[in-house]
Amino acid sequence: MTRVGQVSVGEGSTRAEGPHGEGKRFAKIETGFAWLRLIGAALVVIEHSFPLLHPAEIGMFPESWNLSPGYFALMAFFAMSGYQITDSWYRDASWWRYLLKRALRIWPPLLVVVMISAFVIGPLVTVLSQSEYWRSYETWGYVINNAGLYTLQHKLPGVFADNPYPWSVNGSIWTLPMETTGYLIVLAAGLVGALSKGRATLFPVLAVFVVLDGFGQARVGHNGNFGGLLSLPLAPLVAYMVPFVLGMIFFAYRDRIRFRPSIAYGLCALYLLTNFTPPLEPAARFVLPLAAGYGAVTWAHHWPRRLAGYDEWVYGSYGMYIWGMPVQQLYVLAGVNDPWLLMAVAVPTSYLFGLFSWRLVEKPTQQLRRYLRPPSRPPRQQEPDRPAAGHHNAARLPEPRHAGPQRAPDQFVPGPPRSQHWDHPARQPQPVRPPAGRPPHPHHQVNQYRRYSGDLRDDAHSASPAWTDPSEMPLEGPWRGTISGP
Repeated sequence: MTRVGQVSVGEGSTRAEGPHGEGKRFAKIETGFAWLRLIGAALVVIEHSFPLLHPAEIGMFPESWNLSPGYFALMAFFAMSGYQITDSWYRDASWWRYLLKRALRIWPPLLVVVMISAFVIGPLVTVLSQSEYWRSYETWGYVINNAGLYTLQHKLPGVFADNPYPWSVNGSIWTLPMETTGYLIVLAAGLVGALSKGRATLFPVLAVFVVLDGFGQARVGHNGNFGGLLSLPLAPLVAYMVPFVLGMIFFAYRDRIRFRPSIAYGLCALYLLTNFTPPLEPAARFVLPLAAGYGAVTWAHHWPRRLAGYDEWVYGSYGMYIWGMPVQQLYVLAGVNDPWLLMAVAVPTSYLFGLFSWRLVEKPTQQLRRYLRPPSRPPRQQEPDRPAAGHHNAARLPEPRHAGPQRAPDQFVPGPPRSQHWDHPARQPQPVRPPAGRPPHPHHQVNQYRRYSGDLRDDAHSASPAWTDPSEMPLEGPWRGTISGP
């Protein structure tokens, strides 16, 4: 059973709740999430190296295996996002501040990469003339449509037309509308109270997505049976909302769920067993989101403390993800034709682009969140309970000095006993004053545990800057829908 001031992390150990949620053995949970996202972004770049040179391949493994590290990472990222975005609402249940924070997180890096792709990379590599390129509607629509998220456009006129994979300039952004849909699910759940006292209602929501996923049958390299809405394939959306809602449940029940590495590894082994055992293969699609989601949250809780302190170097996962494919397409255009060589040069280059995106775009825009902090309320002073008359534990306060004649020691004076002179100022207990430092959170009825602080808290009233918030990192994952058409 979890004690006050501790988080259950399993394996017989607990995480001490300090000002940054840091324990003696493990790093902050947000540090674990940041590292996992960076590793996942690198896996995405690695897997993209194969279909960009050989479009018939969906990844590093044969399609018959139905196994993709990038797809597993995608499921894990949706679960992490569900966990952390729910935490963001839990800390500040304001719908308009929530939406503005989401917009500040997902849009600025996206707008920068699509504008540079359209206005810098495009004119340099297009096979069309400059006049044709600039007069084309697709050139300007690439920025406008991609800014709308649900109206994604993957092609620029004549750009990468001679590459083996000419159908998308930046197919990685296909997951961003799904991430945005997850944001809206958290908003709706928060408004109806499903993230506080009504948290049990999350289980019927999860059941609906699991049933729909069974009918949709989306998998690696296949968009499933539901068709699409605008640029959004519906069957993959349903499949990825299963781990997202699981992440919401993991956060809502974090006081009861024990995150044990042994269980996480056991679930991963169960997924491999069901995936490669023909009679059990249909169950693999239901085990995968549980294994990936529970594993990601567990590994974030158990991230080694020796890897803490490098947050500024691992926050570039979002930028690495959205810059990875344009960088790879440029390398292919330059003559790289081996998948292993492509991943060897593209992974470090994409990491540098992600780092620049974090420091030059994301970090400055996240500083605007200081204007979105919830208003501070003055601390409420508690009224002390008055002890009952004649109680043996009544406070023995100094006798007030009264004017007039003093009574003899053995003289009886009518009136209440000494322990009942509570109306005198000298006998009043001093009110409990709040501790110095951060004022109480404006949503006491929700944030009753005060579990997380520091980088994960984008509304923190502390020395931690508002922009150090990896909890709203958008989704990193492979662009499986682009092979068969987004």
